[in-house]
Amino acid sequence: MAEESTQSIEVDAAPERIMAVIADLPSYPEWAKAVRETEVLEEDDAGRAKRVRFTLDAGPVKDVYTLEYDWADDGMSVSWHLLKGQMQKAQNGRYQLERRDERTLVTYTLSVELALPMIGLLRRKAEKMIMDTALKELKRRAEGRG
Repeated sequence: MAEESTQSIEVDAAPERIMAVIADLPSYPEWAKAVRETEVLEEDDAGRAKRVRFTLDAGPVKDVYTLEYDWADDGMSVSWHLLKGQMQKAQNGRYQLERRDERTLVTYTLSVELALPMIGLLRRKAEKMIMDTALKELKRRAEGRG
């Protein structure tokens, strides 16, 4: 399995608001630039997305893939893993939220293994770019600015 990359950002919103944005997978194409389409294939007993198919178009990287989600009961984290992908052999990710008075620290951990071999340095750079963009877009959306 590929190494993990981790990045964090502080958001001016409560963890509940941030997790609501994360959990609203059908709305991702409205605010996550690279996500063209999402389709919830299965929900868990609490009505949260369990299996979701994504259509991604990030310039040179295009993919259709399915993730399976595991939502923490405390509402402070969610993790996922790849079930099926065209360009990816594996993907494991996690959002961890930590309340900090009026703000929330959001930590995003991601590991991606592509079907095509990629030099470790380039893969880590790509993961950093993906995480940086995702966190900034999540912050904008959770703070009501997008």
